[in-house]
Amino acid sequence: MTTTTPFGRMVTAMVTPMKPDGSIDYDGVQKLAEHLVANGHDGLVVNGTTGESATTTDEENIETVRAVADAVKGRTAITAGVGTNDTAHSVRAAKALADAGADAVLVVTPYYNKPTQAGIVEHFKAVVGATDLPAMAYDIPGRSGTALASDTIRQLATIDQVRAVKDAKGDFFEATKLMDETDLLWYSGDDVVNLAWLALGAVGVVSVVGHVAGNEFRAMIDAVDAGDLATARAIHTKLIPAIDALMNTSQGAIMVKAALKEQGVIDSDAIRLPLLPADEAMYAVLRDGLTKAGLL
Repeated sequence: MTTTTPFGRMVTAMVTPMKPDGSIDYDGVQKLAEHLVANGHDGLVVNGTTGESATTTDEENIETVRAVADAVKGRTAITAGVGTNDTAHSVRAAKALADAGADAVLVVTPYYNKPTQAGIVEHFKAVVGATDLPAMAYDIPGRSGTALASDTIRQLATIDQVRAVKDAKGDFFEATKLMDETDLLWYSGDDVVNLAWLALGAVGVVSVVGHVAGNEFRAMIDAVDAGDLATARAIHTKLIPAIDALMNTSQGAIMVKAALKEQGVIDSDAIRLPLLPADEAMYAVLRDGLTKAGLL
């Protein structure tokens, strides 16, 4: 399958490396971006949930996008997370991060407010319309509290700039109908089911585990493209211990920072409250999972 997508296909939602005092390590941001590009990635999401967007400032987000853009120099697509539960804030963020070097934007369903579906559509129109960049809608009701209804996704598909859905809802059958009815590009937003999504027609993944398994997920995508599901399944099976350790031990950003520190990619596993760094028991589970998956 040859697919043109402005977001890339092997995409990871980057953590934001921080110094022990909690300030952002911009050198570490650039080092991580370089590392991901060198390991299977053709897309990065910056300032997403895994990047701790809930606790980073607008100014920090701008500097982080600038740092990544300077590091990758056009070698990979940069999608900036701009979604908040305040439409005006998201509009400002979209404009600022476009100016900072983003190639696309990720817009999550507004959280906490629990807007109506009609309100969600208007929110997307306003945020997406703030720039001329392509947009990916992020459907993650477990965090946002409100799912994107199928009819809402159909409406979003009529907005020229809305090109894709990052699906962390996992309604596979409904999604296949929407993939058939619209020209939206579908992305797995849950590493546990990356293979399932790809087998059903998703164009790619927006990963957390991709921090440590970019080449492996890239190979999985290529295998599915080639119709080689046996190889794709073998990759999935090999990665089970790592996916389990990273996604089911604590919280994604916590465990990925620990993994990257363990691998020597970042200097510190510092993370901002209310998140706490991994403790030694979590590190032990992590080392075991990464080792069994051949990643350490």
